[in-house]
Amino acid sequence: MTPRIWLISGPTASGKSGLALRLAAVVGGEIVNADALQLYADLRVLTARPSAAEEAQAPHHLFGVADGGEGWSVGRWQRAASAVIGEIASRGRDAIVVGGTGLYFTALTEGLAEVPDIPPGVRAEAGADYDRLGETEFRARLATIDPAAAERIGAGDRQRLARAWEVYAATGVALSDHQSRATGALPGGSWRTVALEPPRSALYARCDARLGAMLDQGAEAEVAALMARGLDPSLPVMKAVGVREIGDGLSGKTSRAAALAAAQQETRRYAKRQMTWMRGRMADWPRVTAETAEDQWGQFLALNPDLTP
Repeated sequence: MTPRIWLISGPTASGKSGLALRLAAVVGGEIVNADALQLYADLRVLTARPSAAEEAQAPHHLFGVADGGEGWSVGRWQRAASAVIGEIASRGRDAIVVGGTGLYFTALTEGLAEVPDIPPGVRAEAGADYDRLGETEFRARLATIDPAAAERIGAGDRQRLARAWEVYAATGVALSDHQSRATGALPGGSWRTVALEPPRSALYARCDARLGAMLDQGAEAEVAALMARGLDPSLPVMKAVGVREIGDGLSGKTSRAAALAAAQQETRRYAKRQMTWMRGRMADWPRVTAETAEDQWGQFLALNPDLTP
C-alpha cells in the first residue's frame, strides 16, 4: 500500500493531538508538527507540546526543534516538513501532520508563493490607506489591480486585504499572480484531511481548564526563563499565547489570578481565530464535531471507512 499523508487541523485544545496519536497506533504512522509555536523548545508546557510519554508512543517530528531566538518562517517549516514527510514515506509509513497553524497546511496543499520581503514603509502605508479609505473603497481599489484577491478575501479581513495591496505596491505584481506560481505543494490527491471543530462552549471550557493546569505544571517557570533571555519581543516565541499575560503576573503588574484569567481569555480568542480560519480556508475539509475523544475517533472512522482499527 502506498504510504498515506493525513492532515489533521483544529483549534487549540480541540483534541487533535490525541486523535493523531490514536491514528498513529492504528496505521503505524509518524507524527509531524504543524503548529508554529510547538516548534520551539522553550515553551513545552505553555504550547501544549506532546509529553515525553506521548512522544514515546509514536515517532514525532519538528516538535521543540528550534530555539526561541530563531524566527521560523512558513517557508522554512514547509521545506522541513516536506523533507520529513518524504523520509517517512521512504520507510513505507504514513505521515500524520497535525497542528493548528492554518498557513502551514495551506503551504502543503497549495504551495507557497515566493513573495519578496515588503519594506516596512510600504506595509505601513497600506495599513494607513485601509484605515483612511475604509474597507469598501479599499477593496474597490484592490480590485483594479488584483480582482481575484478582492473577490476571494472575506469581509472584514483587514490584514489580508492590506497584504494583497502591499505586495502589488512593492513588487508591481498582483499577489494572485505570485500565488499562481506557488511551489512546494504536496502532489495532488496524496493526502486526506480532517478538521476538528467541537462545540464552542466545550472548547472554551477545555481552554480554561488547560491554562490552569499549565500554571501548575511549570508554565510560569518557562515564561520566566524566556523573559530572562531578553529576546526581541517581535520573535514568534515571545508572541505565544500566554507569554505576555503570565509575564505580567511574574513581574507584579497583575496578580497571579488576574494573569491566569487574562491568559485564558486570550486563549479563547486564539481558538476563535483558528476556527474562523478553518471555516474560511478549510471549508471543504471533512469535520469532526464531537466533544469527547472516543466520539471524535468514531466520527473519524466514519469519514474513513476503509481504515481498519
